[in-house]
Amino acid sequence: MRKIYLAFVAIFVSAMAFSQGTITGTVVDGELGGPLPGASVVVKGTSIGTSTDFDGNFTLEVDQASGTLVVSYIGFVKQNVSFSTTGNVGTISLQPDAEELEGVVVVGTGIIDLAADRKTPIAVSSIPIKTIQEKIGTQDVTMTLVNTPSVYVSGQAGGFGDTNMRVRGFDQDNTAFLLNGQPINGMEDGLMYWSNWSGLNDIASGVQIQRGLGSSKLAISSVGGTVNFVTKATEMNEGGFGYATVANNNYIKTSAGYNTGVSDKGWGLSVMLSHWQGDGYNEGMFGEGQTYFISVGYRPSDSHNFNFLITGAPQFHDQNFTKPISDYLEYGMRYNNNWGTYNGQYLTERRNFYHKPVANLNWDWTIDDTSSLSTVLYASWGNGGGTGDRGNRIRTEDGYIDYDAIYAFNNSVPNGAGGYFAAGGGYVTRASMNLHNWYGLISNFEKQLSDNLSWNVGFDLRTYYGKHFRVVSDFHGLNSWQENIRLRDQNNDHQTYGTFGTYKQVIATESFRPSGWEAAFNSYPEDQKIAYSNDERISYGGLFTQLEYATDQFSAFFQGSISNQYHQRFDPYQYADQSLIDGTSSQWTGEPLPAGIEPGVDSEKVNNFGYNAKAGFSYSPTEQHSFYFNTGYYNRQPYHDNIYLNFTNQINPLTENEKIFGLEAGYGYSSSIFSGNVNLYRTSWKDRVVTSSDVVDDVVTYTSNFGAEQLHTGIELDAKVRPVSGLSLNAFASIGDWQYKGETVTQVTDEERNVISTENQDIDGGKVGGAAQLSGGLGFSYRITNMFSIDSDFRYYDNLYADVGAIKENLELPSFSLLDAGVTFNLPLGIDKTKNLKIRANMNNVLDKEYISRLTTANFAEAGDELYEGIAVSNQGYFGLGRTWNVTLRYDF
Repeated sequence: MRKIYLAFVAIFVSAMAFSQGTITGTVVDGELGGPLPGASVVVKGTSIGTSTDFDGNFTLEVDQASGTLVVSYIGFVKQNVSFSTTGNVGTISLQPDAEELEGVVVVGTGIIDLAADRKTPIAVSSIPIKTIQEKIGTQDVTMTLVNTPSVYVSGQAGGFGDTNMRVRGFDQDNTAFLLNGQPINGMEDGLMYWSNWSGLNDIASGVQIQRGLGSSKLAISSVGGTVNFVTKATEMNEGGFGYATVANNNYIKTSAGYNTGVSDKGWGLSVMLSHWQGDGYNEGMFGEGQTYFISVGYRPSDSHNFNFLITGAPQFHDQNFTKPISDYLEYGMRYNNNWGTYNGQYLTERRNFYHKPVANLNWDWTIDDTSSLSTVLYASWGNGGGTGDRGNRIRTEDGYIDYDAIYAFNNSVPNGAGGYFAAGGGYVTRASMNLHNWYGLISNFEKQLSDNLSWNVGFDLRTYYGKHFRVVSDFHGLNSWQENIRLRDQNNDHQTYGTFGTYKQVIATESFRPSGWEAAFNSYPEDQKIAYSNDERISYGGLFTQLEYATDQFSAFFQGSISNQYHQRFDPYQYADQSLIDGTSSQWTGEPLPAGIEPGVDSEKVNNFGYNAKAGFSYSPTEQHSFYFNTGYYNRQPYHDNIYLNFTNQINPLTENEKIFGLEAGYGYSSSIFSGNVNLYRTSWKDRVVTSSDVVDDVVTYTSNFGAEQLHTGIELDAKVRPVSGLSLNAFASIGDWQYKGETVTQVTDEERNVISTENQDIDGGKVGGAAQLSGGLGFSYRITNMFSIDSDFRYYDNLYADVGAIKENLELPSFSLLDAGVTFNLPLGIDKTKNLKIRANMNNVLDKEYISRLTTANFAEAGDELYEGIAVSNQGYFGLGRTWNVTLRYDF
């Protein structure tokens, strides 16, 4: 019996020994045919895996005779390869996938909430670095998202970096934008100024837009969705790149970067520098800027990973504002009346300039096999503003700024002492300055409670101090500029007392050049500030958590967060400080202040509590089919700019927490040649503030609607087909129904912050404007040879209404369609073909379509009115850009 037992043991051991062996193979790019170095090859259901070498080859020791290899690579569709014996499995071709972004994250994995980090699906589209590099050209990074459902981008005609992106009909202040998981929407108003982020094109490894509720665990304003920009971290391998781009209207950009790779001691460095400049598509839209990026990585052990990066994009760009359609028809589609000449030299009235360095320190700590901690400490320092008119502007007969006449008038002012309704009058160019210091800390702890249950918990802390004021940018021949100030009494319902200049005045004698670089180092004395001067402090603290249960077929999650915001405003311009009361202020006129006036610079402190909760589940009966349902409720605090009334220290009684309730459901199908998604959504938003702007008789006005309610419903579809090798087809469509409900309190102010009107307004059934409620697109990419490929995208927009805030009767714009196209030539270089030369050419709006991209008025045509495609030409707005082109030569080594 013992001999029989030993024989069975010997047979079993021999079988085990026979089942152990080596699997080899090669992983290649299914489009270009080249090797994919660093691709992941893992035996499914185990931790056994390896990576491919520089030639795409791999060798893997396995302890089983059959199984499945899971092969994946950044930006490509994951592929399962079965094996039933050891040996060579041949060549494995991976197909590119624009939806795959998970692999780009090197640090901050617990903070950067990509869709793949959570098993329960969401409505998502991802743009990999390859698409950004090839298609961006001279455009803002927002333009990389135009071929996705429910996204509308306008405002390119305003200047470099002036685009406006809307998701599911919601404006940028209600879409959360994140940089490696760090919130970057303005803390005062939630807005995004893309000129401050012009360098994202160069430093991004990918962009992911999560429409609707999204997967971020933070208490952020993701009503329309969440856009996460994932930047490069310190590269693992040594190498670099250089490229140059030329484009229409004398645009040129050069960029270079280098990575040291990670040393044996765990250190690595990545740097990138770029410079761009151009004349702009329209008249008077010159721009120039730089981008710098430095990333230092350190990995002392397998458990700890540190990465520090700092990046910035100092720039200036001259701006074009909306104007009547009649002006475009009379003077041409590139007409811009914000500039003129003095003695034949170009001058502009409207220049945006800014420099906003951003720094963050990431720490990823793998505590054990089931626990990890990700923390990011970040900061940003904003310096800059925008110029404009102050005083008596003079125009030429064709509408341009007549600087020759302005200088002539200013030179006639006695002693060169000009002023705003004071002294000898005249005209200066002023600069509206916006400075801030922002610091934050986010930390997320993740615990795998079991094979199927994971738990996240963390905190989000932010503190922000902002300064807003105006200074003189150019005196245009004057020696000084006087402004008389009218004071307010915080103890008398913030009413004014005295007349303008009774107790306080400012006489500015210094000018400040509009430069992003210089703004970072200038100091601005209080006695040189004109028009207004106010600061604010905003502090924020939040806690968040997520619990998710997931199996191969089913998943469910819950997310919740609470937050508290603290606000305080400081206004030394409109309110008396102790020095003015004492008569020691340099701005005191000599007239004693009324009895009983107390210092009122500091406003009351405001604390607002908010919260949100999200939950959902998904079911995947097979690997090809998946279904999901998500719901969420936000109780969101109002923005700082809406808390204080009429730009004073008075607290606005009309603002309260905004209430958002969202429902989403979707279905997805995926196979080796076809993938598609269908998403349904319904978002209800109550007690919100809607703001829009317009230019009336050369005066910029702002309209705010308090207590508005919006209801957005819609359906989204996207699909991708790869019928044959080298050919990829994609399509998207979105149909929305976005309306205002009930009534609102509407307030109109001018650029000087004066209230023009306040009234109750019925808005029930009004169409939400600013974005096309119906859109769709088709595109293809075809690799003709291993080195040459072509691609094209077609988009159609309809049901686009004027961007005029909440009104009952809105004006519909004409529908339009656009066609873009591009060609790419790749030439591998070097003995091992690891270097590459790429030439990329793009043409946007190939058919040179003339179309209105945005209107800021809703004037309905009346009998006898001149019309443009059915629209009264008195309406103001932007036309989209005509045909543009760019060519890039890039070398990677």
